Amino acid sequence: MSKIPYTGKSQQARQGQQTVQQVPADPLAPAENLPAENPLLEDPDALAARLAESEEFVRKNRNLLLGALAVLVLAIVGGFGYYTWRNQQDTKAQAAMFQAVNYWEADSLKQAVKGDGKAPGLTTIANDYSGTKAANLANFYAGVAALKQGNFKEALDYLEDFSSNDYLVQSRAYALMGDAQLELNKPKEAADLYAKAADHNANEYFSPGYLLKEATARELAKDSEGALKAYNRIIEEYPLAQEVGEARQFKARLEGSK
Repeated sequence: MSKIPYTGKSQQARQGQQTVQQVPADPLAPAENLPAENPLLEDPDALAARLAESEEFVRKNRNLLLGALAVLVLAIVGGFGYYTWRNQQDTKAQAAMFQAVNYWEADSLKQAVKGDGKAPGLTTIANDYSGTKAANLANFYAGVAALKQGNFKEALDYLEDFSSNDYLVQSRAYALMGDAQLELNKPKEAADLYAKAADHNANEYFSPGYLLKEATARELAKDSEGALKAYNRIIEEYPLAQEVGEARQFKARLEGSK
């Protein structure tokens, strides 16, 4: 058998060096030499007193607590009910919009916007199902249709009510709003919207075209410096874009006219 090396300190010796705490015979009596870090755990009387205080608080405020609980339950039930109702409304709106979109794609804009007497139009869907995804999309379709029909103020109203997480579609909406403002003889507002479209998740495919429209609008607003800045952005930030040639040409013309 192997022998345990002698260390000079036996288990008994080590135990003798430690402070032995005396545990009382009565388990409910507090132990000696124990720090009372939490009186609720060390003193049963304190725990009982605290429980009595809690019971007294609940008894005195019973109606208030029940009312708060009822409000919480109603909020949860109401939120779930609204979520379910909204999903049902969105499903109905999408079904109702099917024919309107067909008219829109066929360029039958009047029927698309106003309806055909049987199927509702985009304006009805946008108003009757407000807050749904389908109604949001109906605003976009209705805005484009109104723009094509020459109803620029109406187009602006519908497009302002539209929003999308798709950065390409949202940028397109900003640009269309710029078109409406330009037709309303507001080139400064149009230029700002074109700039917004260009900067909304800027990319080499669409941003140069929006910047070119911004520059044109700036020129119409007699803002030569703003126009030159837009032209320079195309040339410097998107050197491979097809709009670069036009930007150089228009920039040279603008600088030559000063």
